Amino acid sequence: MKPVVRAVGSIHDVEAGAWDALDHGPSPFLRHGFLRALEESGSIDPLGARTPARRASGWTSVYLLAEAGGALVGAVAAFLKTHSYGEYIFDWGWANAAQRAGLRYYPKLVVAAPATPATGPRILLAPGGGGEAVRAALIGAVRALADDTECSSIHWLFCTAEEQALLAGAGYFGRASLQFHWKNRGYATFDDFLGLLRSRKRKQLRKERTRARAAIDGLAWVAGGECDEARLDDLDRFYRTTTDNHGGRDYLRPGFFHRLAAAMPREMQLVEVMRGGERIAGALFLETDRALYGRYWGCTAHVDLLHFETAYYAGIDRAIARGLPLFEAGAQGEHKLLRGFEPCLTYSAHWIRHPGLAAAIEEVTRREAVAVDHEIRELAKYGPYRGQGGEGDDDV
Repeated sequence: MKPVVRAVGSIHDVEAGAWDALDHGPSPFLRHGFLRALEESGSIDPLGARTPARRASGWTSVYLLAEAGGALVGAVAAFLKTHSYGEYIFDWGWANAAQRAGLRYYPKLVVAAPATPATGPRILLAPGGGGEAVRAALIGAVRALADDTECSSIHWLFCTAEEQALLAGAGYFGRASLQFHWKNRGYATFDDFLGLLRSRKRKQLRKERTRARAAIDGLAWVAGGECDEARLDDLDRFYRTTTDNHGGRDYLRPGFFHRLAAAMPREMQLVEVMRGGERIAGALFLETDRALYGRYWGCTAHVDLLHFETAYYAGIDRAIARGLPLFEAGAQGEHKLLRGFEPCLTYSAHWIRHPGLAAAIEEVTRREAVAVDHEIRELAKYGPYRGQGGEGDDDV
């Protein structure tokens, strides 16, 4: 049966069980609960919503639902954007080029998890159900939405490699970017992981952990469902302190963490750091049975190396203990390389309406891909694992 695609403006218009029954891969960031927390906190705005009392987010949601025989067989979460913040695959240069050429760049259409630089399927499909026809219908519906809303361009961000290849056949050009991911090689303990590092790096990591832990009373994992209001208030405070101190933007509006704890009580995990009977730092993680994702970190008291302990080493510990094959600790950060994270490609696919601008940008992405490939090969030479070259201290 040929699928029919319809659009709704709010995730509340989609039955949660049907949406979450689609294949999300290892990622939790397009789950019903995550999107609901974003929407209810005002971090994104449903299409057609009238919310004059709150700040417009610049992310306006449109959910494309493919249905057959009355059942949801596929979906795409798309967002009309009036800026390029919170995407992490940066196109500010593209927008500036359009402006210099006298072309309008916004609004544009983005298919992504808002404010989340994590790879995952962007075309959500019902397991075992007519994938090719559903994919084609949804890709066509995304293009039609861009036409109807007069968007200058379409951007599928942090899609899978398979989706990037599929979209190439629909007129999109690919773009390569780089992150650092930790991969579980079947470690039983953190010491097993350390055992694969070159001796100098192994000693460095042990010293960092010892120094950070000696300066605190303790570090604990707390599931979202067990977080009280005080913990969630502190997490919100840590997040805003970090964005304020580092010149960032608070994409996640007040109340997001509280709503996330209610919507995803098992997937949401909080690491809290105590000292002198007070909570001085915390980090947010989201966990599925296939991956761990580190998201936001913050503190109200400086402790040397505590960021590494809370945001990286605690996550590696958890991934090992739970047998998770992958730990993604967020965007950017070459400092992750020396702490066991490896350079990995991430993928996006783009369509630009104006032919001249499209040709120029596509050429830029071709050159970018060569540079990213070279960077990955160079970084691999300086990785911390034995046998990766560099310092020559490959002793066990």
